[in-house]
Order: sequence, then structure tokens, then C-alpha cells
Amino acid sequence: MLQVLIQGFLLSGLYALIAVGFTLIFSVGRVLNLAYGAYLMIGGYAYFYMVQTLGMPKLPGFLFAIGMGALAGVLMYRILVKRLKGDQVAVEISTLILAVVIQAGIVLVFNDSSKILHPIVDGVWRIGSTTITNNILVAMVASWFILGGLLLFVKKTHVGRAMQAVSMDAKGARISGINTDRVNMMTWAISGALGAVAGVFFASYTQLNPSMWVAPLIIAVAVVIVGGIGSIVGTLIVAHIIGFMEIITTTFIAAELRGVFTMLLIIGVLVIRPQGLFGRGDL
Repeated sequence: MLQVLIQGFLLSGLYALIAVGFTLIFSVGRVLNLAYGAYLMIGGYAYFYMVQTLGMPKLPGFLFAIGMGALAGVLMYRILVKRLKGDQVAVEISTLILAVVIQAGIVLVFNDSSKILHPIVDGVWRIGSTTITNNILVAMVASWFILGGLLLFVKKTHVGRAMQAVSMDAKGARISGINTDRVNMMTWAISGALGAVAGVFFASYTQLNPSMWVAPLIIAVAVVIVGGIGSIVGTLIVAHIIGFMEIITTTFIAAELRGVFTMLLIIGVLVIRPQGLFGRGDL
């Protein structure tokens, strides 16, 4: 039971880290960015290239990955999303297609074989018979700090309050003098950076391969739908619910059923409470 609790908390922290950037985009832009998983893939491969191919130190490699994620977010918004002028269906379809195109580009550059990404933080802890890698422990702590920092940023800064205004009423925000285009672009940049951070940790927890964007996208969609689209607090809580569900399933039932109960939970919430457990909210 101790092992289930520890592994559940660690996995849940990683899931919260994965989902927060996806939540941010929908809260402000009101679109589902189905290329979000590509940010994780870009971050993972950027870190791999800098650290394990070029031999750069880990910190510059990590910062480079964050920068590449932010750049991907900005380019995606400027080139694609902005031109579609808020057509949600068009944005969702085009971002999904873009993720597949990015995957093909990754295969072209790095080939399609899986790669092992070295841990960001080396070493392990042992609690009884349970072994905890420092890498996933740092990912869990990072998710708490990032979620807390994001809440403070949104509530306490001028840019954050502008994001709140746009998430509540974009037209009203424009009338009041807020540059909604700039706010949306910054939101996509932050989301890309957060996705890249999650991608480095996720790839070092699992493995690096061109299809690695699919599982994080499903996790993010699950967390956001169940928690309530737009709820950052809901993201944190539901990430823990889903994380514990997966650990319990793989430990006590069957590893092959991992993710099945998460899908059933999504269906149940959509049928019973479509707005999610914490409602459809603004930032």
C-alpha cells in the first residue's frame, strides 16, 4: 500500500505537469490545441540533441528545450491559429494534423527508433521496499511549483489579469484596451514552454520516440475534461485522481488495462456532468 501511495503521488505530479499547459490554452483561447503533445515531443528531442548528442550541460539543454517549446507555441499561434480567427473545429483539426507533420519531421531528423533519455536528476531514494528516482520526484515537486506559480502569475501580475479578462470575455477585453492578440500569443508561448518542461520529464520517465506525443495528449484531455475545462485547481486534483487510478489498476488488476478506467471516467463525466467535476471556469 505504501508503494501505491508513493507511486500514485509521483505519477500524479507528472500528469499535472503535463496537463497544465493544455488547460491554460483553453482557459484563455477557448480552443483545444490537439498539437499540445507535440510540445512535449519537441522539448524531449531538443533536450536529447543538446545534452546527449552535442554533450552540453543539462541546465543549458533544459533551457534550450523550454525555449524551443515556447517558440513552437508562438509560431503555431501566429501562423495557424490566428489566421483561423477562432473557428474551434478548424483549429482542432489543423493542430492535430500539425502534430502528425511534426512527428514526421522528427522521424526524418532523428529516425523512428526509441531512445533512452538520461534522467534530469540522477540518484534514487529508498523508502522501505519502494525505490523512488530523484527524477520523477523532482517532476512532482516541479508540477506543484509551476501550478502555484501560474496561479500567482495569473492573479497578481498585469499580464495575468489581462489573461483573466480575455478568458472571461475577449470582446469586452478588447473594448477595455487590452491587446488580445498579444495576450493570446503570450499564452501560447507559456503553454509551449510548460509542455516542453513536461516533455523532458515524461521522456526521461518513459522513453523518447516520435509517437510519444499521443499519450500525453490523451492524459491532458482526460485531466481537463474531468476536472472542468478552464479550472487550474481542477487540473491538479483530477491529475491525482487519474494518477492513482492508473497505479491501482496496474498494481492490483492488470498492466494491460492501464488507461482503460481513465477513458471510462471521461465517458462517465461527459454523460453525468459535462462541465466537469469543478465546472467550466475561467482563469
